[in-house]
Amino acid sequence: MKGLYFATLVASAITSTLAAPVEPVEEKRAPKASSCASAVTLSGNPFASRTLYPNLAYSSEVLAAAASITDSALAAKATAVSNVGTFLWIDTISKISKVEQELQNIPCNQIGGFVIYDLPGRDCAAKASNGELAAGDITTYKSQYIDPIVTLFKKYPNVALALIIEPDSLPNLVTNANLTTCQNSADGYKAGVAYALQQLNLPNVAMYVDAGHGGWLGWDANLKPGAQMLASVYKTAGSPKQVRGFSTNVAGWNSWDKSPGEFSTATDAKYNKCQNEKTYVDTFAPLLKSDGMPNNAIVDTGRNAVTGLRLEWGDWCNVNGAGFGVRPTSNTGDSLADAFVWVKPGGESDGTSDSSANRYDSYCGKSDAFKPAPEAGTWNEAYFEMLIKNAVPSF
Repeated sequence: MKGLYFATLVASAITSTLAAPVEPVEEKRAPKASSCASAVTLSGNPFASRTLYPNLAYSSEVLAAAASITDSALAAKATAVSNVGTFLWIDTISKISKVEQELQNIPCNQIGGFVIYDLPGRDCAAKASNGELAAGDITTYKSQYIDPIVTLFKKYPNVALALIIEPDSLPNLVTNANLTTCQNSADGYKAGVAYALQQLNLPNVAMYVDAGHGGWLGWDANLKPGAQMLASVYKTAGSPKQVRGFSTNVAGWNSWDKSPGEFSTATDAKYNKCQNEKTYVDTFAPLLKSDGMPNNAIVDTGRNAVTGLRLEWGDWCNVNGAGFGVRPTSNTGDSLADAFVWVKPGGESDGTSDSSANRYDSYCGKSDAFKPAPEAGTWNEAYFEMLIKNAVPSF
C-alpha cells in the first residue's frame, strides 16, 4: 500500500531529529527544599497539580544565549525562555552524573521531566543520532545505564518525576523492520524498554512510552501494529502500574489541532486521517486501551507554533520558520492528553547542513531546513532567536 510505504520512508527520516543535546555550562543555583515533606505517590494525571520543572541544564544554556543578544527586548524574551519547564535528555551514560543536581532542585509543586534515551543500537533508521551502545549490548544498557538511574531516583522518593521512554525505538520496529540495522536492534529494543519499565516502576514516577506522532504511526496501516507493539512490550514488563500512557511529537513539528491538517491535500492523505496530534491521540489511545495498556498522552509542543513550513511529513531537520509553541500545561482540552510539554531543547540543532561533514543527513540540506546549522545537539543561536521571534504565544 502506498500509504504504508510512504510512512516507512517518513519514519526512517524522522528518527534523525532526536540528536543528543550538548552539555551546557551549568548555572549555579542554591538547592531548594527540593521535595515534598513525605514520599510522593503518583496516580492519575501527574501534571494536574504540578508544573514542569525548568531543568538547570537547559536554563543555563538559554541564559548564556540571552546574555549574547544585544537587542534588549529580544534578550528579555530569551531570558523568559529559561523559566519554561523542559525535559532533560539522559542520552549517554555520562549524562547520568548531571541528574542528581536536578533532583535536588525540583520543588514539591513541580514535576521533573527526563527522557530515557540510550538503547543499544539507538535510532536504527537514523544517520545523525545513533547512540553510544552497539546493537545487542543489552547488558551494558541494563547495568550501566538503567540501574544507576533507578538508584538515583530511589534516593529521592519525595520528588515527582515524569519519564519519556526511548523516543523512536518501538515505532521504528513497526515501520522499519525491513532495515538490517533495525532487525539487529529489535530484540534489544524490546528487552531494553521492558527492563526500563520494570525497574523504573517507582511510586513517584509516571512513565510514557514513545509512540512517534501522527505522521508516523498515524497512517491507517500503522495504527494497530503500533498499538500492539507498545502494548506487547508493556505486558512483557509485567504491566507496570506507573506506566501512564504514551508520548507524541517528541522533537516534532506537528500541530496539536490544525484542521484541515498540514498535509491534508497531499495525494497520500487518504491513507492517514491523523493529520494533527489531537486526532492521533484520540485515534491511537483507544487502540492501546483495547490491547490492555494505559492510554493517556503527553505531547511535545516545544517547536510547533508555526505550520505550513514543511514540504513533506518527513522533513524533520531544523525546520526553517519554526517557533516555540504552547508552554507546558495540563490544560489541553482533551481528557486523553495529560499535558503539553517541551521535550526537545529549542535552540539545539537537529543536524548539520555541512554536506561534507561525516554526520551530514540530506534532510538537513533540504530547502525547508534552516541554514547554516551546526552538528546535531550543538547550540544554534540564530535558530534559537528565530524560535523566540516566531513563538505562539509570544514571550
